[in-house]
Amino acid sequence: MHSNYMLEVQQLLKKIELIEDESIEKSATVLAKSFAAGGILHVFGCGHSHMIAEEVFYRAGGVVPVRPILIEDVMLHKGAFRSSAFEKSTSFAHTFLNELDFQENDILLVVSTSGRNPVPIDVALYGKTKGLTVISISSHLYHNLSSRHQSGEMLGETADIAINNHIPQGDALISFSELNTSVGPGSTIANTAIVNSIIVKTVEILTQQEFDVPIFKSGNLDGSEEHNERLVEKYRGRIGLF
Repeated sequence: MHSNYMLEVQQLLKKIELIEDESIEKSATVLAKSFAAGGILHVFGCGHSHMIAEEVFYRAGGVVPVRPILIEDVMLHKGAFRSSAFEKSTSFAHTFLNELDFQENDILLVVSTSGRNPVPIDVALYGKTKGLTVISISSHLYHNLSSRHQSGEMLGETADIAINNHIPQGDALISFSELNTSVGPGSTIANTAIVNSIIVKTVEILTQQEFDVPIFKSGNLDGSEEHNERLVEKYRGRIGLF
């Protein structure tokens, strides 16, 4: 079964590569324009999806202008059941939306595999009211279920660019005939691959435009500390490093 999981992941990533290439390319194009204009990328997710915000933040081999939106009450470390309840709340997002530092030329990426809960949708809608281009990563295989948001919309329906991670309902990729359930989640791998594909394509576009792309070097390499400190100075106060 271990090899079957690896095979399922490989097939999933290949499907995303073939089907979502245009949406990933479009996301990279708007992100490149944002970075060139001095904007930053905000990334938000609840539960396990918050890991995607951490994945691209202050990361060796990653770009500098990224700010994770880390709201502890919808992360797992303060109570898993508690975070799930907050994510489904129709009012919780309004306790922190006004604190988000959305500015002109910024981009917002919202990640939620089901795409049906109120908080991620509220964050996406708020971003749009602030004039941000909103990118979503969710599974459109959930679109036959009802939205829990008062608008009746799923996350992918609120975004300017909606990327489908093609994760089956329930997330898990491997079924056992002896069990009435599946195992082996795939969403984190898929979402991480998607967001890093966007970043790489963004860097490719900016490099072709001869824009000096700010990229972090590993702190475990000699000379990297000076390199990284020089790059982040432009974004002091905006990306949550200080």
